[in-house]
Amino acid sequence: MHVMVIGAAGMIGRKLVEKIGLQADVLGRGIDRLTLVDVVPPPVPAALVSVSTAMTADLSDPASATKLSGLRPDMIFHLAAIVSGEAEADFDKGYHTNLDGTRSLFEAIRHEGLKEPYNPRVIFASSIAVFGQPFPEKIGDDFFTTPLTSYGTQKAICELLLADYSRRGIFDGIGIRLPTICIRPGKPNKAASGFFSNILREPLVNQEAVLPVDENVRHWFASPRSAVGFFIHAARIDSSEIGPRRNLTMPGLSALVGEEIEALRRVAGEKAVKLIRREIDPTIRSIVSGWATDFDARRATALGFRAETNFDEIIRIHIDDELGGKI
Repeated sequence: MHVMVIGAAGMIGRKLVEKIGLQADVLGRGIDRLTLVDVVPPPVPAALVSVSTAMTADLSDPASATKLSGLRPDMIFHLAAIVSGEAEADFDKGYHTNLDGTRSLFEAIRHEGLKEPYNPRVIFASSIAVFGQPFPEKIGDDFFTTPLTSYGTQKAICELLLADYSRRGIFDGIGIRLPTICIRPGKPNKAASGFFSNILREPLVNQEAVLPVDENVRHWFASPRSAVGFFIHAARIDSSEIGPRRNLTMPGLSALVGEEIEALRRVAGEKAVKLIRREIDPTIRSIVSGWATDFDARRATALGFRAETNFDEIIRIHIDDELGGKI
């Protein structure tokens, strides 16, 4: 099987590729070719050097999308995007990257299939940002998508495209609506949701973090480990079980910021909690106030997708995966 990971230099892309390197048959079939793509050179794990090709490409350039589809991968993980805060701040860049890039890929696959039959599986990284207020207490699988951010709008449009291209047999698409991923490793990024990770990640290594919203803000979370698990499970699943509604809200954990902080206190102590500095950011607070807070993800759960059930577990996963099991 030829697997392509677009966005392979990103956090989830790197972790997905690392998982493939640790367990070659994790996707359900053996891999004889792995193509890693991003706008910057993606890293190649040592275990995969013999089967991997690393490429730089910008999907929003139709020529790049045509080149990638011409390689005819059997499975494509499309993880490339700019994040929510950046998409909101730069309207043109958000639509160019998140929408135009995705449509270029989908169209390139369609045109490749016109040459001779070609029907890859495409697993698309969507987001719970496709939903917008007003919300029910729990958002079920039948709730409509009315996003209140440009990022959410871009993802919602791509979800519709994915469903239509799948319906027409152009590819076998599955959209994965990710919860906010926490705790994200590395340095803070431009995502409006970044503080959810920052207020845990930095204190765990004795650094100060800023909390820009109130502690009573509630949100929907899953760990990076779960995110990788979502994509791997989507690669293995029989897509006929999903039906025509190809975009799935992933399971997760609904928690208050205050509950995050209490979990940090239980795992790392009061010293870590004292490193959180409250400093309200009206822009961040405004963006976050329009986000969904809780879901009934029964479709994905019934299909076998799984995530954490408490924040202590999320913190301990970060400690094990990123800090060598020690703080």
